[in-house]
Amino acid sequence: MNNNNTIFALSSGYGKAGVAVIRISGSDLSKEFKKIINKKITKPRYAYFINLHDDTSGLIDQCIAIYFKTPNSFTGEDVIEIHCHGAPAVVQKIFEYLRKNGARMANPGEFSQRAFYNNKMDLTEVDGLSALLDARTDKQRILALKSMTGFDSKIYESWRSHMIEISAYAAAILDYEEDELPKNIGEKLLSQTKNLYNEITTALSSYASVHAIRKGFNIVLVGETNVGKSSIFNKLVGSARAIVSDIPGTTRDVISTELDIDGYLVNLSDTAGLRESNDIIEKIGIAKTHTETENANLILRVYSDNSNKINSPAENEIIVFNKSDLNKINQPNSVSVSALTGDGIKELLQIIKEKIHLLIGTSESDLVINERTYSLLNDAANNLKKASKNKIINYDIFAEHVRNSADSIGKILGTINAFEVADATFKQLCLGK
Repeated sequence: MNNNNTIFALSSGYGKAGVAVIRISGSDLSKEFKKIINKKITKPRYAYFINLHDDTSGLIDQCIAIYFKTPNSFTGEDVIEIHCHGAPAVVQKIFEYLRKNGARMANPGEFSQRAFYNNKMDLTEVDGLSALLDARTDKQRILALKSMTGFDSKIYESWRSHMIEISAYAAAILDYEEDELPKNIGEKLLSQTKNLYNEITTALSSYASVHAIRKGFNIVLVGETNVGKSSIFNKLVGSARAIVSDIPGTTRDVISTELDIDGYLVNLSDTAGLRESNDIIEKIGIAKTHTETENANLILRVYSDNSNKINSPAENEIIVFNKSDLNKINQPNSVSVSALTGDGIKELLQIIKEKIHLLIGTSESDLVINERTYSLLNDAANNLKKASKNKIINYDIFAEHVRNSADSIGKILGTINAFEVADATFKQLCLGK
């Protein structure tokens, strides 16, 4: 093996397990694979059951070894997978064997990096893979798979190809007489540019919802002291996470936990009760309550009675009346519960589910946008807006704005080639020259 080229790492989880998978990637691993399985002839993608020995013929473990020949592998290079027993001692012994034979431990993300440079993945698909590895709920899994399997890439590639074509036409217009060009070419280019702008801004509008799916839907319990926020929190969580007491101001800090609600990751937070207080620590807790409320996707505003003036709930609010065992309140656009008996908790949970679906909207079928792609899409949209703002007067400036948009999309994919506009000019705008 070449130490500068051949890398290895544990692809499965660390710790005691029935099976561990060690992945090796390099430019030419056929000889090494023959050595590992102790055979002169091997077949790619064929599982070999072997006794793996070290260089002193000592038995390391009984394993299954598979060889993936370039380019038909995850990284696009030669890849070997060793499926061994998951004992940490076995894994470390195989690592030791690989190091002695010239391989090195892979850096974080290096397998995916090689896949990218070998055109096996683009950056959008890498983003999807990263999100899939972090997925904790079914909705996160579905969203990540869309990116990883190329759904987003096809949209980006279509947009970019269209931008390059528009820019190429605009750049070529200056070299030809008007009667040599397609009729109304300026109006057509302007219309196409506006259409691209509308498609991108529509995708950007779903960012908040997609972000909530990927990072978690923030739900916050707020209300005055002693209305039962912590008790409701414990009921929703299913355990006594928050301290419950008759003493006002018991909760002085934000208490949070993660829940899986209908396939969505939810960050549920209990907050300090809202009231006037001279206690310095409680005032800090109240300030944190206001911060949590500002950052919440959904607010559960809790009351113990209807003595307060209660306005109609906002789109991201649910009005919750606690202590229904003492006094059940039936008021429009609210739910009555008892944290003591559990009455109404199922109904509250159902309303939360409905609110999540309402606030998420139809974003699950749209383009998946993360933090990295959001700013680049904004750049693309801004350049398209500048290009399509008025009637085209200067085709050079117009073409530059559209070309900048294509560059932003190229950065999303990780594929920028300065010669693509020129190529498009030659191939698509051949007007007899």
